Amino acid sequence: MTFHKVRFLPAVLVLASLPMLGQQTPSANPKGSGDANDAPVASQPAESSKTGTQAAAPKKTDRAAAYYHYGLAHMYEEMVAMYGRAEYANKAIEEYRLAIENDPSSEYLNAGLAELYAKTGRIRDAVLEAQEIIKRDPNNLEARKLLGRIYLRSLGDMQSGSQSQEVLKLAVEQYEAIVKIEPENIDNHLRLGQLYILNKDLLKAENEFKAAVKIDPHSEEAVTNLAYLYNEEGDNKRAAETLSAVPEGARTGKIFAALGYTYEQQKDYKKAITAYRQAIEQDKDNLDAMRGLAQNLANDGQIDAALAEYNAIQEADPQDAQAALRIAEIYRRQGKFDLAMSNLKKAESLVQDSLEIPYNEALILEAQGKYDEAADLLQKLLARTTHPDNKYSAGERNNRALFLERLGNIYREESRPLLAMETFRKVVDLGGDEAARGYQEIIDSYRDQKQWAEATKTAQEAVAKLPNDKGLKLVLAAQLADNGKADEALKVAKGLIKGSAEDRETYVGLSQINARLKRWKEAEDALNEAEKLSARPEEKEYILFLKGSLFERQKKYEQAEQAFRQVLQQDPNNTMTLNYLGYMLADRNVHLEEALALIKKALQFDPQNGAYLDSLGWAYFKLGNFDQAEENLRKAADKTPNDATVQDHLGELYAKTARWKMAATHWERALNEWNKSAPGDVDQQDVSRVQKKLETTKVKLAQQKQE
Repeated sequence: MTFHKVRFLPAVLVLASLPMLGQQTPSANPKGSGDANDAPVASQPAESSKTGTQAAAPKKTDRAAAYYHYGLAHMYEEMVAMYGRAEYANKAIEEYRLAIENDPSSEYLNAGLAELYAKTGRIRDAVLEAQEIIKRDPNNLEARKLLGRIYLRSLGDMQSGSQSQEVLKLAVEQYEAIVKIEPENIDNHLRLGQLYILNKDLLKAENEFKAAVKIDPHSEEAVTNLAYLYNEEGDNKRAAETLSAVPEGARTGKIFAALGYTYEQQKDYKKAITAYRQAIEQDKDNLDAMRGLAQNLANDGQIDAALAEYNAIQEADPQDAQAALRIAEIYRRQGKFDLAMSNLKKAESLVQDSLEIPYNEALILEAQGKYDEAADLLQKLLARTTHPDNKYSAGERNNRALFLERLGNIYREESRPLLAMETFRKVVDLGGDEAARGYQEIIDSYRDQKQWAEATKTAQEAVAKLPNDKGLKLVLAAQLADNGKADEALKVAKGLIKGSAEDRETYVGLSQINARLKRWKEAEDALNEAEKLSARPEEKEYILFLKGSLFERQKKYEQAEQAFRQVLQQDPNNTMTLNYLGYMLADRNVHLEEALALIKKALQFDPQNGAYLDSLGWAYFKLGNFDQAEENLRKAADKTPNDATVQDHLGELYAKTARWKMAATHWERALNEWNKSAPGDVDQQDVSRVQKKLETTKVKLAQQKQE
């Protein structure tokens, strides 16, 4: 926090004005001395100061001598500012003391000395001097402002702890008094509001910011501070209303940028983009607004535009590590891993001790299938962020949860389920919101292994430990449905409906439970309810995807295709939809070239995805390209060895190429996996078809053996 600057008079001008000043009243202040002009004057001589600035014995007031020494003090202050030499500071202090000896009742002189102490680093003396002034004159504004500034600067220099909390309390006390003395000063309300935020007294902070807005409804600082508070409280609607209340013609770049941030919090990315562009129009060099624009272009799926904006930021500021990092993320999501890695290395050269850069490097290595290298990086990140006492802040917990989740999922990719679950259990042990994520990962790992009882047991444990987590209750309901307890599952899910906008997640879960129970109408009805509660574009897009999946499972292929194509119109890079539509077309033996292109595009973004590799292999099979089919189906089987569909596809391939023994082996595996699967994951028509083909194949093998 910078100190309030006092304007220094040239020494000649100060000294030349002394005769005139000597004729003024004792309360008069020299012209040009800045804020000190407003300082109240004590009505009686001051008591002795703890810093020894008052004379030991009463002395007759000599204002001419006082102003003479004040002029010299001012001259030395100027010399301190010009040359930075300590002896001039000492001389200035001495002259102030002599001035005060000759006019002990001048609070202006005492305040000036306190200000000088602060500027020359004698903070303790400054505090004691200001406190003495306030004892004599509680309404002395300059002394209180000086103390407030000192406490603010001390807060900035301190680590969190009991001492900083005590200093925060002192700062609040001063600014509360300052606001009472000077209630129409907008800066006082803003400063006090910011202190209340630090003190987590948000209602008082809101009142101060409102008072500032009332003084000047178009004040950039007042409006943006109030909007910031609402955003921090999660009330994005009120934040947007506060900012929008400023007429568009009166909005500054900072207000438009704050609007952009607020719309981003609401996930209304198109409005955020517009607001950030308006901010940039007002200030073309506003890099923060450019960063906000780039981020929201990326959020909105406008990847090429986002990339162009980040490149512009890099050009304007080559030292911007975040721009290089964001560019790397875009290239990674586009499957351009070499470009992604080169930009990460650039970011790494610009910033030290980053956690985000090696984490993103691990994501690239994982996407390239370099699991050991990715795991090694994540383990190093975990070692760097480990606290011996296992006590972590909310941000630290979130980081460790991210690292552990990614590491656990790499172990899942490597078919090391026990190590994966051990890693996810560490996420649970972090507690807080992270515990729910850990439980979900453990449950998914058990489901991968088709260990349904263990998955259900873990879901029950999770709900018992975190009874207010709706997501975990829906997971438990799904497990109960898979275990044949349909009525109990639906009762749990329906019990979460509260008649509010938050029911969207519940209706989505309820639809999926009904779909697994093959209660198609109920599943569609629940999705329709979820659709009504979907406000953001990505929410509506996800409902469309789920509808497409639901139609496909009912073999309503035209309706499914229509829903999937609608999703791709909104988001051409939606990998789940690219793969699902491509597979559905290939499986029906229609539009095979398009199907192949769709699946290849999905794999460009997620090249290690076992389901996508299976889709690619199946599309090649349908096209008669058996070598490519085998290569990709084998890769899929390595990634997802427990997937019955992949085993069935391999059986079909080997039968088509007259490798009957291998066909039989894979069809037997497919039947075995289906036998272990939850009922909702099995299509009995597929089971019957494979059983017949296996029997026929065994007959052929027996005949070959006899021959």
